[in-house]
Amino acid sequence: MSATELAADRLPWLADVAQAFSVEDSFEVLAGDPVDGYNACIELCDQHVPGDGVALRWLGQDDSAETVTYGHLQLRAAQFADMLIERGARPGDRVAGLLPRRPELLTVLLGTLRAGCVYQPVFTAFGPKAIETRLDASRPVLVVTDRANRPKLDGLDLPGVLVIDEEHGPESFSLAMKDRQGVAPVMMTKDAPFLMMFTSGTTGTPKGVLVPIHMLRTVWAYMRYAVGLRDDDTYWNLADPGWAYGLYYGLCGALLVGHTATMSEAPFTVERTYEVIRRFGIDNLAGAPTAYRAMAASPLAVPGSLRAISSAGEPLDPETASWLNRAFGAPARDHWGQTELGMVICDHNGLAHPRRAGTLGYTMPGWRATVLDADGKEQAAGTPGALAVDRRSDLYWFAGYDQRTDQPFVGHYHLTGDSAVMRSDGAFQFVGRDDDVITSSGYRIGPFEVESALMEHEAVAEAAVIGRPDPARTEIVKAFVVLKAPTAPSDALAEQISQFVKQRLAAHSYPREIAFVDELPKTPSGKVQRFLLRQQEVSRDRPPSTSDR
Repeated sequence: MSATELAADRLPWLADVAQAFSVEDSFEVLAGDPVDGYNACIELCDQHVPGDGVALRWLGQDDSAETVTYGHLQLRAAQFADMLIERGARPGDRVAGLLPRRPELLTVLLGTLRAGCVYQPVFTAFGPKAIETRLDASRPVLVVTDRANRPKLDGLDLPGVLVIDEEHGPESFSLAMKDRQGVAPVMMTKDAPFLMMFTSGTTGTPKGVLVPIHMLRTVWAYMRYAVGLRDDDTYWNLADPGWAYGLYYGLCGALLVGHTATMSEAPFTVERTYEVIRRFGIDNLAGAPTAYRAMAASPLAVPGSLRAISSAGEPLDPETASWLNRAFGAPARDHWGQTELGMVICDHNGLAHPRRAGTLGYTMPGWRATVLDADGKEQAAGTPGALAVDRRSDLYWFAGYDQRTDQPFVGHYHLTGDSAVMRSDGAFQFVGRDDDVITSSGYRIGPFEVESALMEHEAVAEAAVIGRPDPARTEIVKAFVVLKAPTAPSDALAEQISQFVKQRLAAHSYPREIAFVDELPKTPSGKVQRFLLRQQEVSRDRPPSTSDR
């Protein structure tokens, strides 16, 4: 289905597309085939050459702008692959990119894939220990970085390092690329990995996720059906390509469908975001609720209307969703997925289906999700349980964590670690992470519902909810609240907010304690780390040991 067929006045129905979906058809979106083989660089770049199509529009920190065509990107990728192979890299070897949002990132990504190697993104906000943990697990044959991040690699035993803004010496990227002729893509099987991601839980070390080439089928489905990307859209995904959502759908997704990826080198600010939207005429925007909440709290005037808005990373609260609709003139569509799956459950921009307020939407064509009870049996509609994905789904691709014995599999189900409710019509409502769900006086309370109610209060900028241990109720609901400026915290305001939520939800689910904080603990990608808040409460309530006295 072409993007032209996704015109707003005749969106295809989700049910029709899902019914017609087949594994065979899903492979038709790829340029490779079982006979000649597959290469991810062909899928993301070569298939769009010849032509003068623009692969990347980039805005530097100093406001300099650059565009990169698919033809130029193909040349640079071929040169990088040539350099890799000359250095002894073999298919399947890992190449890590500890890189800022610069055009060189695409050269490294696609050149790595062209050589049949596996690209590993490393988020530039990580400190040395987090970087060391991930590189120890992946064992890359080369790390490419910039001078600002090079010191984080000091003391690590690495086979090779190149620095993109180093002009001289053995680590100079430009010297290593000089006078390269380029090489043809190394053909692989559909199951060969092209990315190595890492995902973290609340405990243990980060887990490696090898992403096979055929996963690009679900990337294509997400871009067309959920993002609803049209040929004439100007698209920007705010997420950093050091993380799954930014890499899968900000870069790979745009390139796979022959579109133009947008990249801004500067760190996120509302002012910078609005400047990029104005300058490039962005009309299809994707990002995380953290960014959208910052926009809603900002006094800056929005830069104009948008045609489509996608939200992912954590559930989008209704208050922020309502603001986005009013401010930009487009409904914000919530999407759910994981590093191990890609996006699975969506309120689709490109498909027609019922719009259920407070839900994540429906499974994308090619996927099946369900809700399980404690015994691993499928729950009836309307009953909360463990959100699981059927591993027999046509688009399922995850084979298990690299070099780990603990896997999220029970029978033919993939346990996501989230809790949800499936409605009778197939829509899913998010309850919370399994380890975030609060048990109070026999009730199971999802933090998202309480946080959404808190966000409706006019004084609240951000909120996170946990269960604090309580001898009488097992747990009580405790909220950590960031106030909008210039509101001052007070006991009276805390009581007012508690009663505000009580009136909107129920007597058992309102926050009995509220703590006002300057900021919430978050991952570098912006997800609230409730487990740190729980640990803080447990430590506070624990009787002092002898060594504490």
